[in-house]
This record gives sequence, structure tokens and C-alpha cells, in this order.
Amino acid sequence: MIEDYPRTLLELEQRFSDEADCRAYLFTLRWPQGFVCPICSASGLAIRRDLWRCVQCGRETSVLAGTIFPDSKLPLAVWFRAMWQVAAQKNGVSTLGLQRVLGLGNYRTAWTLLHKLRRAMIRPGRDRLSGGNEERVSHL
Repeated sequence: MIEDYPRTLLELEQRFSDEADCRAYLFTLRWPQGFVCPICSASGLAIRRDLWRCVQCGRETSVLAGTIFPDSKLPLAVWFRAMWQVAAQKNGVSTLGLQRVLGLGNYRTAWTLLHKLRRAMIRPGRDRLSGGNEERVSHL
């Protein structure tokens, strides 16, 4: 699947301007062929805007379950803007810079948001970076 990543802030704002746009995008990422129960792989029915119920086992699953978003009071559109800022900045982004760009009134909110994003960007079980210096160092 080729991702149509927003290249500019204007593209981001047009595409993810409200909660419904963000939820629809998350749904498509999670279930490209439609809802599939994480327990029994059956289909389901929408109960509310982001809650689905499996027709076979009855399990209810949110499109936000298992993400960094479910316990946040921030709108998804703010999260999407933050993710874009973190990904688009060549030299990284600071908490204070993110707070200013997003118009967050609280530094702690910006700090928490940024750290959740940074943790989510780490691939579990990743290999350590190497540049070929290991052999040279081991021979010294």
C-alpha cells in the first residue's frame, strides 16, 4: 500500500480538519478491508462513531484501542498535527516549539504528547545502530 502522506501543512489541514476525518483514516489503516474482530476475525457492526461490535463473539472494539490516543483529552486533529510536525521537522521538534505551534496552553500537555509520540516511533526489538566500527574497536 502506497501511503498518500500529506506533504504540506495545508494538505494536512485539508485532509484531517476534524475528528471524523481522523477517525476514518485510523479505521482505514487498521482495517483496510473493513472491520475485523481482533479475537475471532469475524466482521462487525458500528455501534457508535468509533466503536464496533463483532457479530460472532460480541466483543466491542474501538478504532482507538491499542493506540496512543484512547486516554487523551486532546482532539485527534491536534494529535495528527503534532505527528506531522514531528515527522516534518528535519532537526526534530522541542516541547516548547510543539506547544507554540499547536497552541497548547500547558507545557506539560505538550511534553506528554511529544513523549508518547517518541515512544510510539520506536520499533520494538530493533537492532542497534552500527557503522562498521565494531570490528575496528574489537581489534584495538
